[in-house]
Amino acid sequence: MSADSSLSKVTVNPAVDGSELIRFDKVTKRFGANTVLDALDFTVSSGKHVTLIGPSGSGKTTILRLLMTLARPDEGTIRVGGEYLTHEERGGRLVPAGEKHVREVRKNIGMVFQQFNLFPNMKVMRNITEAPVHVLGLSADEAEERARGLLELVGLTEHADKFPTQLSGGQQQRVAIARALAMRPQVLLLDEVTSALDPELVAGVLDVLRDIARTTDITMLCVTHEMNFARDISDDVLMFDAGRVIESGPPEKIFNDPDQERTRQFLSAVL
Repeated sequence: MSADSSLSKVTVNPAVDGSELIRFDKVTKRFGANTVLDALDFTVSSGKHVTLIGPSGSGKTTILRLLMTLARPDEGTIRVGGEYLTHEERGGRLVPAGEKHVREVRKNIGMVFQQFNLFPNMKVMRNITEAPVHVLGLSADEAEERARGLLELVGLTEHADKFPTQLSGGQQQRVAIARALAMRPQVLLLDEVTSALDPELVAGVLDVLRDIARTTDITMLCVTHEMNFARDISDDVLMFDAGRVIESGPPEKIFNDPDQERTRQFLSAVL
């Protein structure tokens, strides 16, 4: 079933108003002597679909990992919905945030990883309901109702009682998408979500994400090498190189008439 018919039964995420949702201010991230992000300034407005492209090692996935607090910036600050993510204000100055503050802000963010990261000992239904029950405090019935709507959205209604190992890679990734959406995040982070799939399974996952992008207001921040997908779903495309944004704009501009020679070189290699 398509997302159009399913969305009448399930609210995917809160309404958005186009205001600034994510802000990176002079964010630097180093791994040893390697500067992965270099004083990065970067914003995403709510409801927008933003795709990050560029060569491997240019810092794209690091942005997603910082937003999920799987890593922390060495310098600079990140705000989500106006709230500092890894800092908080105390006594009129910014200090590293406590875990309670981080968890509260991070609840607004969902992520789908390259690997599916499903709980292998839990059936599909429980994979989706576990966090809404234990983190959001939903009743089991409320969480299950939400999960069934999301399984319909991703085309997996009949697989609710299966374990992840009984599903194909593409089906597991669609469960991972439903699990992320079950928390009703303001922003959905997508990190090369098809890179671990066999080629024949890629189209089904991308079609689900296209439907979600087309029929919901959820903000998306996507790292992908699937350039046709980026062209289809993006409001803005950002080209990264050496930890900096070297060019940004709507997909028709970036893919058809980029300003930077480095962008042209990259696209000629991947298109």
